[in-house]
Amino acid sequence: MFQKVLIANRGEIALRIIRACRELGIRTAVVHSEADRDSLHVRFADEDICIGPPPARDSYLNIPRIIAAAEIAGADAIHPGYGFLAENAEFAQICERSDIVFIGPTAEQIGRMGDKVAARHTMIEVDVPVIPGTEEAISDARLARKAAEQIGFPVMIKAKAGGGGKGMRIVRAAEEFEPLFATARAEAEAAFGDGSLYIEKLIEGARHVEIQVLGDRHGRAVHLGERDCTIQRRHQKLIEESPSPALTPELRREMGAAAVRGVSAIAYVGAGTVEFLLDRDRRFYFLEMNTRIQVEHPVTEEVTGYDLVKEQIRVAAGEHLSIPDGIELRGHAIECRINAEDPSSGFRPSPGTITTFNPPGGPGVRVDTHVYTGYAVPPYYDSLIAKLIVRASTRDEAIARAKLALEMFVIEGVHTTIPFLRNVLDHPDFRSGDVDTDFLERFERRDRTAIAAQ
Repeated sequence: MFQKVLIANRGEIALRIIRACRELGIRTAVVHSEADRDSLHVRFADEDICIGPPPARDSYLNIPRIIAAAEIAGADAIHPGYGFLAENAEFAQICERSDIVFIGPTAEQIGRMGDKVAARHTMIEVDVPVIPGTEEAISDARLARKAAEQIGFPVMIKAKAGGGGKGMRIVRAAEEFEPLFATARAEAEAAFGDGSLYIEKLIEGARHVEIQVLGDRHGRAVHLGERDCTIQRRHQKLIEESPSPALTPELRREMGAAAVRGVSAIAYVGAGTVEFLLDRDRRFYFLEMNTRIQVEHPVTEEVTGYDLVKEQIRVAAGEHLSIPDGIELRGHAIECRINAEDPSSGFRPSPGTITTFNPPGGPGVRVDTHVYTGYAVPPYYDSLIAKLIVRASTRDEAIARAKLALEMFVIEGVHTTIPFLRNVLDHPDFRSGDVDTDFLERFERRDRTAIAAQ
């Protein structure tokens, strides 16, 4: 087992990793920018190292500074968390060359699954259904339009190296294609340094269902059931739950087996998520794979009883997976992402000082957060400030528990998405489970003020 782990991240995920390391008897060092000097992950780590000014490119994305911090701290492993460098193949490779264990998959696995076209090919080879689309990335707008016409509109333009909804555009008619293709290419180039795009058929009325997987260095891979991430706004997940209200036990087994086939094909090591779209006829299609721990991983932890971050660390240290095949999900869990944003102003970020922070508690209520009364939310990073996770025996009970917890969650000094989340949970379509990935867009178009904060 590792003696010391450097955590190359910030916020709630850095704290989450610190807790896992402490339970395993591992010392921790954290990096931080000048803007995060007063963050809780700095306070609770055994050691902290400032690596630069607030902008991420000068701190959390600066690979030489992070490697230097690991060497100064004497860390034998680096945990990247999620975001920032978590899915950066070059970073994983540099860690290996520096004789530091990267707690995650290999650089080759990150690169292969991060390339959306290569990931599609991998899944096709092991008979995992994929969305109809182009076999290779296309850079010429006219050729791309011709391919879209052959696939049939509506289509989705997607970045080859994409993620987070960047470099994605829906095209419903041929005459719209070329301008949107140019916009997507520019956005992908700015976000990922790669403007390569490919085209997929748009699956309308779909749900977004992902399978949590883990693989070890001994050739074994397992899945831990699904998370339903259908409630999204502009491709950003807001509410996740497990189990999915749309899956039968048979479909769960089928999707889980498909995910395990996909990751086994590349001898995947570590935690990962295989994401699928589920259409109205309950046919599923591979969407992409995230080669890291997910923001929403607590949902799976609550219904399985396994600590995914500790399992990540053990696997990276060369241990065998401790999770059996075919585990059963127990109860129902829901996660609500609480962001420092103003729903009534188009979800504009709301940095500032938190004057009151009073999280809810009680049976089945978990809050993962790095903020506190007096904490200054910086304007430089993602606006996520807390995750509320609830667990109950049934979905109806979990919804009721989540609503009550949100009502008792007091955050003052900045705007948050709490009122917005309460309204979503109270919507009859959500309560019945009759939603798709366009649910929030439809609702907002119908009444742009009804779901916003009052």
